[in-house]
Amino acid sequence: MPELPEVEAARRALEAHCVGRRIRRCAVADDPKVVLSDRVAFERAMVGRTIVAARRRGKNLWLRLDAPPFPSFQFGMAGAIYIKGVAVTKYKRSAVKSTDEWPSKYSKFFVELDDGLEFSFTDKRRFARVRLFDDPETVPPISELGPDALFEPMSVDNFVESLRKKKIGIKALLLDQSFVSGIGNWIADEVLYQSRTHPLQIASSLTRESCEALHQSIQEVVKYAVDVDADSGRFPIEWLFHHRWGKNPGKVDGKKIEFITAGGRTTAYVPQLQKLTGTQSGKAVVADPRQVSNDGDAKEAGEDDDDPKPRKRVAISRAARGKPPSRKTNPMQLSEDGGAKEVGADGDDDLKPRKRVAISRAARGKPPSRKTNPMQVSEDGGAKEVGADGDDDLKPRKRVATSRVARGQQNKDAASAPSRKTEEIAGAKKKPSIEHGSKNSVKTVESHGAGATGNNDHGLVEPSVAVHRVSDHGVARTSSRKKTKPVKYQ
Repeated sequence: MPELPEVEAARRALEAHCVGRRIRRCAVADDPKVVLSDRVAFERAMVGRTIVAARRRGKNLWLRLDAPPFPSFQFGMAGAIYIKGVAVTKYKRSAVKSTDEWPSKYSKFFVELDDGLEFSFTDKRRFARVRLFDDPETVPPISELGPDALFEPMSVDNFVESLRKKKIGIKALLLDQSFVSGIGNWIADEVLYQSRTHPLQIASSLTRESCEALHQSIQEVVKYAVDVDADSGRFPIEWLFHHRWGKNPGKVDGKKIEFITAGGRTTAYVPQLQKLTGTQSGKAVVADPRQVSNDGDAKEAGEDDDDPKPRKRVAISRAARGKPPSRKTNPMQLSEDGGAKEVGADGDDDLKPRKRVAISRAARGKPPSRKTNPMQVSEDGGAKEVGADGDDDLKPRKRVATSRVARGQQNKDAASAPSRKTEEIAGAKKKPSIEHGSKNSVKTVESHGAGATGNNDHGLVEPSVAVHRVSDHGVARTSSRKKTKPVKYQ
């Protein structure tokens, strides 16, 4: 992302090559997201005007012409100024190669001067803004900016006094353009690293010594980067800048670099050197490496699908914000500090799913689920292990039957219930009965029950099974199973 050094390099290039030249031709892109003024009126207002000066505050640049209105450029994530045949600056994003078409297809504002020189403002990612103002310094966004970190540096005393009034994390404060304009993500990380300040340290809790070290780091880093025209290849090798980019950053000066989220941005810091002091610190969420883009900054939403599991991430986020766990979070899956812990981390978490659900409902003051067998619920409402007492060592079939009775359903005898295949047999088919002539001999006889044919004709089935058993003494005993009520099937 272009920050103060990159924008200042563009301003100096325009001042050196374009000031005093008259605009012969102007082309503004038909892109209302980037160009916030009428395109046709914009082009007409530029043609014939002479460039008097190039001005900058923070990360905003504008051209002063011999008469208003004046074009203003907010660089956003990937804005850049290119002058044909002139090396302006090189930074990590949006470098248009010399072999590319000219003007670039990403050009939003193109100008041809009276001596033939051409320059263009480009933006690949469309986060930049191009506007037309009568007086850019008196209207937002420029009028809302704080003092420029290069042109209007605070004195040490004013800087210390300002920090004492701020109850937010120091990284978030440095990114606030109304506090100091021009400091972006990589400069903030660099000055905090060089001053040995933790990004989440509350600004008001910093000692005067720490404030002075931070003030000095801001001046040194900004000035050095501007002096080398924002050419990162010329930055000192010991800077954090060279090691903070990418998903696997490695180490700086032999010490490991870690990522956290501070001020809403992915933040690189060295825990061994940048330590939190006191009891106050900004709230942090550990940045997942998969949420860091190749250049080390936070990725745009939806840039890829490599997100961690949603439930665990939400639990951590709620704990970090000091909020109670979500109702969907199982209390037994929370660690002592409120964060989510892995299932099976201790003895309380290696429960079967059924037991964990029952406990969750009891913890919320609700009765057990209808699917929960009452015989598997302990006296305090929680689930108990099967086989823990005599009531639970039931066979699966018997336990199912008990559950059906508990729900008020009729317990049907599978042996006597007719099947659908039997019911679909047309005509007056007779039901067989079984007669036992002896203990070891079985024969089937037909039973001509009265009205059997009539019942079948009306869709009714009335099974009747008589079993004759012969005892050892030759006396026949007859047992009859209880008949089920007639059932009419639709």
